[in-house]
Amino acid sequence: MGRRVALGALAMAAAVGLAQPAMAQKTRLTVYTALENDQLDPFKKAFEADNPGIEIAWVRDSTGVVTAKLIAEKDNPRADIIWGLAASSIALFGDMGMLQPYTPAGDAQIKPMFKSGKKPETWVGMDAYLSLVCFNTVEGKKGNKAVPASWADLIKPEYKDSIVMPNPASSGTGYLTVAAWLQIMGEEAGWKFMDALHQNIAQYIHSGSAPCVQAAKGERLIGIGLDMRGASEKTKGAPIELIVPKEGVGWELEATAIVKGTKNLDAAKKLADWAVTKKANELYAKSYAVVAYPGIDALPKNYPANAEKAMIKNDMDWMAKNRERILAEWTKRYDGKSAPKK
Repeated sequence: MGRRVALGALAMAAAVGLAQPAMAQKTRLTVYTALENDQLDPFKKAFEADNPGIEIAWVRDSTGVVTAKLIAEKDNPRADIIWGLAASSIALFGDMGMLQPYTPAGDAQIKPMFKSGKKPETWVGMDAYLSLVCFNTVEGKKGNKAVPASWADLIKPEYKDSIVMPNPASSGTGYLTVAAWLQIMGEEAGWKFMDALHQNIAQYIHSGSAPCVQAAKGERLIGIGLDMRGASEKTKGAPIELIVPKEGVGWELEATAIVKGTKNLDAAKKLADWAVTKKANELYAKSYAVVAYPGIDALPKNYPANAEKAMIKNDMDWMAKNRERILAEWTKRYDGKSAPKK
């Protein structure tokens, strides 16, 4: 009996010994992101549950900081993969040779606008955010101001000093809005439009959300700002109308891309594959109305039903390549009405 117990103990010890190396082989994947803090834990848990051999180590900051960090580390990359960063930033990395091309398994099922268009892909999108017009109906009635239907309407003299929008040099929402005008109208007409709009701008704010918040509070008549914030403020009871201008709306994607030089390429590919799944997109839909996977109904209450159809044909490579030039020109022309930086 004692011999059997001893042999059993030895067998158990051997099994534990074999299990320990397996546990030690878990791959630690360094993931750079600009996702919101409240998204990180659910994303990590969901991915790791489906990929128990991989552990996510987040490096999280704002879009501008993460972009600058990746460029600074270009020759000695520390990230394995990017999950949740503006596609226009990621497109810039592609131009700089910083990305490992890879077409994720399941790529064929996502919407075409959410892909880099390269073969193999350099990045694949997750979700989209866009800019629209928030109009305070109470303030509009007080001043007998018409509800605008287009971007062109916003240059009418009746809106003088009553519009706020994000500063494109400090806000991604601001930049996607300006980039859309230049793509919709062409550069010459686009700058002419912005010259006229500038006469009606009360202030350029350093936030994509704040313009619709100010319109919601009645501090301004019109805010050009983030789609989800507008819907949220209206749902809270604000007297605002969300207008999708008839010329179309600018937008930006959050995307996933593998960093060239990663020592954990197989694990990074597994994350890239998982990031395009329906399960992942259902997580994205908790924060965004428009996601990459078709058929997921993500529209929150009071979100304009026609917003996704109004998204312009957006050239992310053009947005990336021309960003510095456009922002320099915008700053030279209009920065005098920018809010003080805190």
